[in-house]
Amino acid sequence: MAEAHQAVAFQFTITPDGIDLQLSHQALRQVYLSGLRSWKKRVVRLKNNVITGVYPASPSSWLFVVVAILATMYTRSDPSMGLIAKIQEHLPVSDSLSMQCRTVVSAVLFSTVLWLSLIFTMRLCLKQLLSYHGWMFEQHGKVSNTTKIWAVSTSNTLKHTLPTVIQSVIIIKCTRFQAMVRIFSGRQPLLYSYQGSLPNLPVPAVKDTVKRYLESARPLMSNAEYERMVTLAKDFESSLGNRLQWYLKLKAMWASNYVSDWWEEYIYLRGRSPIMVNSNYYGMDFLYVTPTPIQAARAGNTLHACLLYRRKLNREEIKPSRVPGLNIPLCAAQCERIFNTTRIPGEETDSLVHWQDSEYVAVFHRGRYFRLWLYHAGRILSPREIEHQIQRILDDMSPPAPGEAKLAALTAGDRIPWAQARKEFFGAGVNKRSLDCIEKAAFFVSLDDDEQGMMGDDPAGNLDRYAKSLLHGRCYDRWFDKSFTVVVYKNGKNGLNAEHSWADAPIMAHLWEYVMTTDCFQLGYNEEGHCKGEVDSSLPRPQRLTWDIPEQCQERVEQSLAVAQALADDIDFHVFPLEDFGKGAIKKCKISPDAFIQIALQLAYYRNRGTFSLTYEASMTRLFREGRTETVRSCTSESCAFVRALEDGESKEVCRRLFRSASERHQQLYRLAMTGAGIDRHLFCLYIVSKYLGEESPFLKEVLSETWRLSTSQTPLQQVELFDFVNHPDYTTCGGGFGPVADDGYGVSYIIIGENMINFHISSKYSCPQTDSHLFGAQIRQAMMDLLQLMSPDKTDLSKPQQNHSQKPKSKKDL
Repeated sequence: MAEAHQAVAFQFTITPDGIDLQLSHQALRQVYLSGLRSWKKRVVRLKNNVITGVYPASPSSWLFVVVAILATMYTRSDPSMGLIAKIQEHLPVSDSLSMQCRTVVSAVLFSTVLWLSLIFTMRLCLKQLLSYHGWMFEQHGKVSNTTKIWAVSTSNTLKHTLPTVIQSVIIIKCTRFQAMVRIFSGRQPLLYSYQGSLPNLPVPAVKDTVKRYLESARPLMSNAEYERMVTLAKDFESSLGNRLQWYLKLKAMWASNYVSDWWEEYIYLRGRSPIMVNSNYYGMDFLYVTPTPIQAARAGNTLHACLLYRRKLNREEIKPSRVPGLNIPLCAAQCERIFNTTRIPGEETDSLVHWQDSEYVAVFHRGRYFRLWLYHAGRILSPREIEHQIQRILDDMSPPAPGEAKLAALTAGDRIPWAQARKEFFGAGVNKRSLDCIEKAAFFVSLDDDEQGMMGDDPAGNLDRYAKSLLHGRCYDRWFDKSFTVVVYKNGKNGLNAEHSWADAPIMAHLWEYVMTTDCFQLGYNEEGHCKGEVDSSLPRPQRLTWDIPEQCQERVEQSLAVAQALADDIDFHVFPLEDFGKGAIKKCKISPDAFIQIALQLAYYRNRGTFSLTYEASMTRLFREGRTETVRSCTSESCAFVRALEDGESKEVCRRLFRSASERHQQLYRLAMTGAGIDRHLFCLYIVSKYLGEESPFLKEVLSETWRLSTSQTPLQQVELFDFVNHPDYTTCGGGFGPVADDGYGVSYIIIGENMINFHISSKYSCPQTDSHLFGAQIRQAMMDLLQLMSPDKTDLSKPQQNHSQKPKSKKDL
């Protein structure tokens, strides 16, 4: 904002009497206030860095230690056992100070060293506490003494539910752990306070990883194929594997996380295919409620809520994420790049660029780009002011410049053509300035002329189209390189599209949960559906970005659009809410909800394809510093045995026993993945080391080339306290989804809502005759019902009839 006002702050004219310099005091005031806000942010950032740097102590505790040492010395005691005297002897300025000053300075220096030593000791103790993960493997009613000593909470008996993905209930009498963590955690932590105390991700033993891999591969291979793979695995384990492992352990000792930097670079940034559909993912609005039908008003509240979240993020006022039910912190490193971040294309590899601050967003509407300042006079614009500015953009009838309308298709196509075009056509002049404006924006906003949501005479079909719109749109109305794009539709529905390389979906989901609930329950709308508040009449109009796109560049845009459009047209999407039952009914069966869903997916896939497939389920490794994800191979020998038994008509008792065995196996695999003992990230890093060394491994090459035909992920609801499904059941988040990983496979995302709903997002490709997202969705629904019927206690109906929301989605007038 400051640079815009600087342009008009100074004006001069040449007169016969010389140069007449004129100053715009209002503009100078805006520059001053904007700069003042920037300096306030720097002070807050410096303050937070100091507080986080000394955590779990506080800066004020230093003064307490100093006063305590000086008070002890005043009583003629020496708590330093002679060290203060030694320091006093070696003070470089001792000759210029009095004896009393030298004593005080020496005592302060000793106190500071003692204080820092205490901080280091407390951090080390906290790190050791957080390195213990045995609590995750405890069985209900069989808690070890080690875990009893380590792991518990307050004065009440804690019924701990692990993350929804595990859902293994551990009931432990509250004894010591919470007290220990509180002792070593000190005061109320900031967002990044725990970062220095989180343990590093451990490197599993090669023999353990190979063993677990072979166990995962067994149900998917014939006897001959399995024996061949066993031979390759043993050769690798006894020869090249140990050498690669040595380098990997060396990296793990040096780096804070031995996986994450390589994962970001080689899985995301070095990919040369389109990131649209293949990498980016989306998040939806409320399923049944549209708070206002006014597009500009919805944008006003949504953008303001995003800025409120960013302010909390900058001040580190967001509470550190924890394992639900326990005082176990999760890594928050990914939060740093939510805003002001862009993926920059390169010919060999892309790069992520993050700016410390940005006071505006880039807005796309009907083929035009605008810069919308979100701060004025050093303050955030109110929702009503943002609505006013958005309405100005909507009312602007100016046509796009030649080549401007579909420019964003460059971000949707292959990466190499985009990198070449960026270097050739956007390296200088007006194009560079406008591109810089987009890339340095806080985030991107797309004002869509379409109406979306679960509405009309075909709510189910419209929900599918809503998902496709968020995933790829028209291929030129989202800036897919930005960390995220907020999409606001003509009827007031909204959503987001997020780039994947900088962070994983739970980070964006945390932001989006805050934005949705703040929009509806805190900011709200007036009776006419407009944002609340007043408008400052002195607000400058949004700035239209200008371009000079030559014909050669326009040809590149059309080529990228053709690639992206072919990819988008091939995506078959199906979204449906399962309202017949939910987590509550599953828990009554004493089964992990995530294991229940994953086994249902195995059953549905078997019915769909007549075979089993390598299955990817994403789990998090944020118990460790800079942790991201690990893979749970959900297709196991136990799940396959259960599915075959059920389909072959075995007795209910046999099927129940096999189902519980498959569920327990799945939970065990999830725990291993979360605690750093997974399979795929370790093998991936060994493969990267082998490439650096120029060594070929038939075993690693074959493992890394396997196809994930069933790729799944759960979007956990993290801030349950923000939603009230009892009093506001219609304010149900729909979650989000992603595109298929394999051309002949399915992508399945699901979110568990409250006790009585599970939303599914299913993707596949039309070009594959063996896949059908709608058919697979019906088979998932049937598999879920069949499993519930199988596992429900006799003569008990655990399903809960739900109100039919699908016929008439609500708007503000219906509330």
